[in-house]
Amino acid sequence: MSRKYKFTNKDGIYFISFSTVSWVDVFTRVVYKDILVENLRYCQNNKGLELFAWCIMTNHVHLIARAQEGFLLPNILRDFKKHTSKLLIKTIKENQKESRRAWMLEIFRTAGENNNANCSFQFWQQDNHPIEIWSEKVILQKLNYLHNNPVVAGIVRHPEDYLYSSARNYFDENYRGLLEIKFIT
Repeated sequence: MSRKYKFTNKDGIYFISFSTVSWVDVFTRVVYKDILVENLRYCQNNKGLELFAWCIMTNHVHLIARAQEGFLLPNILRDFKKHTSKLLIKTIKENQKESRRAWMLEIFRTAGENNNANCSFQFWQQDNHPIEIWSEKVILQKLNYLHNNPVVAGIVRHPEDYLYSSARNYFDENYRGLLEIKFIT
C-alpha cells in the first residue's frame, strides 16, 4: 500500500473512506444507517473521535476526522468497524423484512471465509483510504466532494437535503444534526 494511504500524523485531520465488501448497498435502509450514526456518536463520546464532516452513502462512508489527544484514529476506526460489522450482520440476520438478507449474508460469509483475519463474516473492506488534509484548498475540495456525494448519486438535489451527512450543518450553523461536528472552514 502506498504511504499516502496510511495514517502518518497522529495529530492530523484525515479524509477517510471505507466501504462494504463487494460494495453491497446495505445502507439503503434507515435501520442500518442509524446503527452507523449511533456508533459514530459513541466513538465521539467515548473513544476520542473528532468529526469535522461525514456522509453515509449506500455502500460506503466518508469522514473528515481526527483523534483527540491521547487517542489514535486507526484504533478508533478499527473498533468502530469491528463493532458495527458484528451489529450490522446480526441486525441483517434478524430483520425479517429484509428481502436481500440471504444474498447479503452470503456475500459477507464468502468474503469472511476468504480472509484469514476473519472467523466467519466480513462486512467492511479492510482499508480505510485515509488522506491527510492539511491545506485550505484540500480541505474545501474534500468537504465539497463529501457533501456533494449524495447529489452526484441522485439521492437528493441539494447537499443540505441529505439527512445522513453533515452538509446541513455547514449550510446552517444553528442546525443540530444527527452528529456533533466541529467546523473546519
